[in-house]
Amino acid sequence: MNGYLYKCLSPLGDITLASNGEALTGLWFDGQKYFDPALTATYVEKELPVFVETLEWLERYFNRELPGVPPALQPQGSPFRQAVWNILKEIPYGQTVTYKDIAQKLARQKGVEHFSEQAVGGAIGHNPISILIPCHRVIGSNGNLTGYAGGLWRKEKLLELEREHFLSRNA
Repeated sequence: MNGYLYKCLSPLGDITLASNGEALTGLWFDGQKYFDPALTATYVEKELPVFVETLEWLERYFNRELPGVPPALQPQGSPFRQAVWNILKEIPYGQTVTYKDIAQKLARQKGVEHFSEQAVGGAIGHNPISILIPCHRVIGSNGNLTGYAGGLWRKEKLLELEREHFLSRNA
């Protein structure tokens, strides 16, 4: 056994959560790109405190409330991917940045001239914890929605939900 799974419903489709028993290690829309179907064979379904915390966070999020601090997160990936995912966690609720912005920030952090936007895009696309590590807040340099493993329609809905939160609070 490699860990634990929990399945739940959301307004944007079924979600599978994964945990190592202590922290959230995955959150995928069922059927999304880069979801590993082997998880369902190697993980045991079980309700854990981290899943309860995640469900509460998601409920606030989908109810257009500021969801607050997420549960403990432990995405698995290379040091490069971890660095990109850490930058994603810094993107404020309701705001967007570009792949280029992230590549430039990563280059500054590493003290190098530049990082490939395509490499950054690959790391973002393989983000194993959707929504809580907000890869949906990354857009193309021209302002277009590009790439989202859960489907562009979901990315659009997530961004709309966050914009609606701000519009309702400022009305």
